[in-house]
Amino acid sequence: MEPSSTCPRRSATSSQVPSLPKHTDISKDQLSFLNQQFRTQEDVLDKAPHLLTALHSRCSDLTSHLLDFQTTLNRRTVSWICRSFSAKTALHNLNLSLQNLSLLTSQRGSGSKKLQKVLGMELPRLAKEVLRIETIRSYLETTLQLEALVGDLEDAVLCFVNSHSGKMFSANPSDSGTKHEKFLQAIKALNDLEVLIDLLKLRPQWHHLLKSVDTRVDKSLVILRRQVFADHRALLASLGWPPKLSTSQIEREKFSGLPNPLVLMQGDKRKSYSNSFLALCAVQHLQTRRGKRQLNLLGQNVFKGQLWAIDELVSPIASRLEYHFSKWVDQPELIFALAYKTTRDFIVGVDDVLQPLIDRARLGSYSAKEAWVYAMVQLLSEFLEKRIFYTLAERYKQKEIKSEVIESWLHLIDLTVVFDKQIQSLGSSEISLFLGESERVGSPSGSISVLMLFCKRPDWLKIWAKIELENGCKKLKTDLKHERAWLVDDKYQDELHFDTQSEHFLLSTRIDYRAPLIAESALGITWEMVERCQTMPATSARIQFVRSAAVRFLWYFFKVLLLRCKRTEILPDNPDDHAFLPDNPDDHALVRVSGSINAAKYVESKLRQWSDDVNFLEMKVAENDTSGLGKDESTDSSFFGEEIKILAELATNWLMEIISVLLRQFETLSRAFVQKLKHDEQQLEGLTHVEVSAAMDLSISVEFIEPLDVLRSHLVLLRMSLNPKDFLDLWRCVAEGLDRFISCSAFQSRDNVSSQFETDMQALFSVFQPFCVRPDAFFPCTRETIKLLKMNKGRR
Repeated sequence: MEPSSTCPRRSATSSQVPSLPKHTDISKDQLSFLNQQFRTQEDVLDKAPHLLTALHSRCSDLTSHLLDFQTTLNRRTVSWICRSFSAKTALHNLNLSLQNLSLLTSQRGSGSKKLQKVLGMELPRLAKEVLRIETIRSYLETTLQLEALVGDLEDAVLCFVNSHSGKMFSANPSDSGTKHEKFLQAIKALNDLEVLIDLLKLRPQWHHLLKSVDTRVDKSLVILRRQVFADHRALLASLGWPPKLSTSQIEREKFSGLPNPLVLMQGDKRKSYSNSFLALCAVQHLQTRRGKRQLNLLGQNVFKGQLWAIDELVSPIASRLEYHFSKWVDQPELIFALAYKTTRDFIVGVDDVLQPLIDRARLGSYSAKEAWVYAMVQLLSEFLEKRIFYTLAERYKQKEIKSEVIESWLHLIDLTVVFDKQIQSLGSSEISLFLGESERVGSPSGSISVLMLFCKRPDWLKIWAKIELENGCKKLKTDLKHERAWLVDDKYQDELHFDTQSEHFLLSTRIDYRAPLIAESALGITWEMVERCQTMPATSARIQFVRSAAVRFLWYFFKVLLLRCKRTEILPDNPDDHAFLPDNPDDHALVRVSGSINAAKYVESKLRQWSDDVNFLEMKVAENDTSGLGKDESTDSSFFGEEIKILAELATNWLMEIISVLLRQFETLSRAFVQKLKHDEQQLEGLTHVEVSAAMDLSISVEFIEPLDVLRSHLVLLRMSLNPKDFLDLWRCVAEGLDRFISCSAFQSRDNVSSQFETDMQALFSVFQPFCVRPDAFFPCTRETIKLLKMNKGRR
């Protein structure tokens, strides 16, 4: 087909397009092929369509292979020319050097000084000058070649724009076919230019030439892109896109499917849309490729954005949706319902129609579903940012309406979380893969979530975190006022009666830790805050929110536990007053402190479990990278490391406080018993003895009964109140302290009190009998004292 007369040729190197052959020009081989295929008239009717389709397909494949071959041939030809120029220059320089050397050799009479001057000064200068001339020649040849290619591009773009008034991808096949061919010529010229420009990377000193070429190419690309977009939008309008949105059904909560023009188009319309879609993809691919090359020269990264063809589908829908959204600012649930309905009704049609076209465009890393869902979510996010959250953020500064703003804000976040979950479950496994692979080319980085608006507005993120913190503290205060807040639950009462064999120390649940209900409530509030930000795309924004809301709420709960312990008087002011041992153990001070210790231990175990979650591991790694610490350099590999440390210290400190109280109280109550141990033999013989148990057949010193009874009561109470692991540590530490105290006191006694001392100590050992099989094993010093007293008595 001959080029249009309105398209002047700027380069003499460009070849003319040959005209189509006439019937008389058909060769004998072609006639033989046709006669072989169509032997009868019925063959013409039956085989002609199939043969035409097969020939078109074969022709398309051959054309594609030819384009690839031409591109490869051009690249290798230019590479060979560059190497041949270098070889030619080297041979030329070598020939000149040999000629000069021969001339100098024949003129020996002129002396060695002249030879040295030529070889040392004139020859290098001459070689440098020859190299400079060769570089200029190469520069001029490259410039002429680039000028020819740029001229071809500008001619092709001009022909494309100046074509007949019909649209590029209209329903008329001849109309669209002509303009589509000229579009392909422009794309081919752009590809040829990019191949040659890639070679210029080897000559960084020619950056001015590259800049001037890029300037002219960018102008042509802008014109080409503008025309392709205009034709594509006109085609979409002719297809009936965007469809009408039945908002009345939204208001009545009757969600019926919307008709999708993409699915309804057939025949020439479908072919025209396919060509237009591929044209947009081709232009976007070229611009992305050029942008990548240009940004790489500056040492920057390439932005991975949306598909233009998807954006063109969403853009006209956005104007209609925003019209309805504006009427429902006070009813955000309708906004989310319409956005979800529109996304859901078109997602299947978008995938069925567009994904094959994306594959044809060789954009294997793109997904039509992903791009469609992401574009719709971005549309909703931008509207909420401009029309709702901006207003709420401004009103939040006004104290008189602050409570109303908080309620509206939280309601909006609730709707957002539900919408994000619906969107994520809307697609197939492709969407799930998309959420986890932010590095895929062409995919928007991060996850699909309306919360992306907070990534751009850190000031709003702070407001949201503050609101969540205030709301969480308010919920916790309400739960603390409940009478059952510090109880375990009714099930716990059935587990109070246990023996040593059935006791276990692998704790996992709240019942195992004997933690009060308020601990579960605090963890539930914390996890709600964490879950509400899980779909936020940026990891840094999630870290900021969790640290500002969830972690600060945990510290508030830690303060509640600490204050509860500090406000509890474990030891009365009067050591002789034992009224702090009421009949109901739930009201006892030891039970209150034990409940706080159990709560701290249970929360600590849950935080350790959360820290192993992949989301918290990712946030911890990102946090270390931001702070400049590697994984090995970080002081704590857990996201909740500081919180876990504080809880462990709180539980340990108050456990030691209980131990010290028990030891001090035993020391106070056994003062009379210790004093009598130090008296002489006559006074010791007058000690009063009491038979405690007929089964045990023991006579215990009456002064030793009260300390043992109080100690036993406290240990039984703590066994029912503390979690098994901490109680194990407690009674062993108490036994160790008593062992030291008793052994030091008995060491100063007389030899003949060994029998009574041994009897009293057996009574002390029996206090710890319910907790182990051999309690005397935890009193090594006391046992040694008894042995020494027996040995001394035997010697006498």
